[in-house]
Amino acid sequence: MTLRPLVIVAAALALASASCVSSKKYAALKAERDGLFNDWTTVKGNYARQQAENQTIQALLDEARRNNEQLRADYAAMQSTLNQSISSNTQGNVNISKLVDQINASNKYIKELVQAKNRSDSLNLALTTSLTRSLTGNELDEVNVKVLKGVVYISLADNMLFRSGSYEVNSRAMQTLSKIAKIIKDYRGYSVLVEGNTDPVPISRTNIRNNWDLSALRASSVVQVLQNDFGVDPSRLSAAGRGEYNPIADNSSELGRQRNRRTEIIITPELDQFLDLIDKAPADSGAGATDTGRASL
Repeated sequence: MTLRPLVIVAAALALASASCVSSKKYAALKAERDGLFNDWTTVKGNYARQQAENQTIQALLDEARRNNEQLRADYAAMQSTLNQSISSNTQGNVNISKLVDQINASNKYIKELVQAKNRSDSLNLALTTSLTRSLTGNELDEVNVKVLKGVVYISLADNMLFRSGSYEVNSRAMQTLSKIAKIIKDYRGYSVLVEGNTDPVPISRTNIRNNWDLSALRASSVVQVLQNDFGVDPSRLSAAGRGEYNPIADNSSELGRQRNRRTEIIITPELDQFLDLIDKAPADSGAGATDTGRASL
């Protein structure tokens, strides 16, 4: 609503006054003017309120837009975090799967090692049982059989095998060696080392320089009896002399020196099965598994 109607009314009134219009017509025009003025005032108030409301709505719209932008940014950040989490979780699942595979491989390897050792222990037990059952009571007084760290040790007293200072095997020892030879031949998967041991008392023989010579010659004599008299495969046999340097008792007494004068027949399982298992050790735990395998031997 503009001021134009009011101007028109005012002009009309002025003309009416100038023309000396009737008071009745003047009153009507004045009433119309007042009505128009009231309408204009109302419209003006409504316009002002509308403007205020528009400003409020615009402020709310701007705030809503800002909130929307913030929500978009938050959503993008959350999506990025979720993607990283999914990626990390996938990688974690892969690592866990690899770890489980390694554990399973290691457990299988350990199981195979244990089984191989148990087989070896069972064979050693059967070997020692068979040998001790075949020996007489008198022979058992001079022959000691034991298993130590997976190896069978048969220790024979010096005075049963040899005369003092000699490396020739006594005839009375042949029966005992024949029983040992039978066990060795029955257990083909074993290697045999014969070791000679002496006390520290110097030897005085023109053809023997010292206790090293004596111990080596005695071991060699036993090896040749096992081969030549009882048919043990020589490729399985070894002879070694340790002289006085591997005592099992105190040399200060005669009894101690007597115990140290001995010949040991050492029967050892072939290591091929264990070495094969070591070669099969899981790649990620190879060093540890190898150490375990060697320790079992």
